[in-house]
Amino acid sequence: MNVRTIFLLSFLLFLFVSTTSNTIAQQKTYCNPINIDYGFCPIPNFVEQGKHRATADPVITVFKGNYYLFSTNQWGYWWSADMVKWNFVPRKFLKPWHKVYDELCAPATLVLGDTLLVIGSTHDKDFPLWMSTNPQKDEWKEAVDSFQVGAWDPGFFVDDDNRVYLYWGSSNFYPLYGQEIDRKTLQPIGEKKELIRLHDEVHGWERFGEHNDNTFLKPFMEGAWVNKHNKKYYLQYGAPGTEFSGYGDGVYVAEKPMGPFMYQSHNPFSFKPGGFAKGAGHGATYQDPFKQWWHVSTMVVAVKNNFERRIGIWPTQFDKDDILYTNTAYGDYPHYLPNAKANHDASQFTGWMLLNYQKPVQVSSTIGAFSANLSVDEDIKTYWSAATGNKGEWIQTDLGKLSTIHAVQINYADHDATLMGKQTAIFHQYKLFSSNDGVNWKMLIDKSDNQTDIPHEYLELTTPVKARYLKLENIHMPTGKFAISGFRVFGKGIGTVPDTVQHFVVLRGDNERRNSWLKWQVNAAATGYMIYTGIAPDKLYTSIMVYGTNEYYFSAMEKNRPYYFQIEAFNENGIGKRTVIIKTE
Repeated sequence: MNVRTIFLLSFLLFLFVSTTSNTIAQQKTYCNPINIDYGFCPIPNFVEQGKHRATADPVITVFKGNYYLFSTNQWGYWWSADMVKWNFVPRKFLKPWHKVYDELCAPATLVLGDTLLVIGSTHDKDFPLWMSTNPQKDEWKEAVDSFQVGAWDPGFFVDDDNRVYLYWGSSNFYPLYGQEIDRKTLQPIGEKKELIRLHDEVHGWERFGEHNDNTFLKPFMEGAWVNKHNKKYYLQYGAPGTEFSGYGDGVYVAEKPMGPFMYQSHNPFSFKPGGFAKGAGHGATYQDPFKQWWHVSTMVVAVKNNFERRIGIWPTQFDKDDILYTNTAYGDYPHYLPNAKANHDASQFTGWMLLNYQKPVQVSSTIGAFSANLSVDEDIKTYWSAATGNKGEWIQTDLGKLSTIHAVQINYADHDATLMGKQTAIFHQYKLFSSNDGVNWKMLIDKSDNQTDIPHEYLELTTPVKARYLKLENIHMPTGKFAISGFRVFGKGIGTVPDTVQHFVVLRGDNERRNSWLKWQVNAAATGYMIYTGIAPDKLYTSIMVYGTNEYYFSAMEKNRPYYFQIEAFNENGIGKRTVIIKTE
């Protein structure tokens, strides 16, 4: 082989690589639910409805400049340098005689100097507390053989004076508790103290049920977590139940680590009852290395099982009045990752809109009632399934017109999955094509050699692509059928944004002050609407995304507090202007 031939082959290889694998950007954005290798059926007794992926109750801790993610029953944990590429570290923390769960449930972390500690939920007092100075590898040893608290849903907190506290509780009867922990012995000091209880008779969002309207069952309070800001202690908790779309996190504030705690005026501070994937409860609040605040929490699927759940991450902030709030507006659209220039007083939303909501879909095959349009209806609970999981099954989405594509999210639905437990050797493979006319196709992404598990694949393109059609072709499924709950395309349309919503009204009854009925005129140009509400005109921190309707029943209000409301329409081209603010007494 002569030099000229070698040069030509090298040049052709360069062109091939440049037009395939290099299409994917060094990501600056992420999209919820986050794309990690969720384990299957972590609670074996709860698989009656079908095998499913799940995790919940997450905590993210920044340790030695990296992010560490622990969550329920994953037979290990993840670490990341950038909060987008998560590396799984297999690890079984429980001793053989702990049989309630196979692995850590609702774990807690604690950073003491150069050591990271972790413990799971337990009612026992022979449960170990583990420690590591190098958790990027499975290098752990027992810090305490038998932790003498027996705390379910624990959360550690280290104060500025280096005193350590533990907060815990998960019940629809018992409160959240707190207790000081001896920093040297890592054992409790004194007696536990009752801190807070639910008051669903006043706080509408704490009521049980999918619509916060179940008066027969008492809601759950769980997931304690504490942060300190401006000399104030923020005790956070999840309610009313992990299987509901309104699962959120509330917060009480105190001047001392053990209280007394007062209910924050804005609550729940983390809340996402609308959009593609709902729920933002039982989580943890943390600072990235740039000192910006984030909240990681549980998202709800609850189709194959009530405990089918995922994880979401949200930009979070304390405002000028020290009010803790989480911004979940457009929260399952692409957002910017942590960076030195970020300012969480402003939205971290990229502005890339969903381009294919309810747009035409073609597929290779369909099984039963799992029809093609369910892949573009913006509901993670519904999905399309092909008849098989074989190579060659495909799904094609039509954006309706030529659009600029910035990113794609592929959400697999695990239909007819047969796996159990944590799987570390499974993978998805596919090819993604683009077209202007639906006839002539170009390779956009080639992952036919991928060897990783990517159940919520998110792809940010190096250079935006103009196209009308995208086609996803299956190469390999790790288990079950080729099934998609969301084939989501993000970017910029070429049309106009919707006008301001007209005739927006809010009706609040005299007998039930925790509820209100919102109504507005249909905007023909809108894909959906974003409702904003809050305790003051400058604190509209709660947001609800709705599609396909012009009304919403809001049941998350505090009984005796005035509320303010605003709404905006959006479509694939952008976001319209908000309405004037409405006050309801």
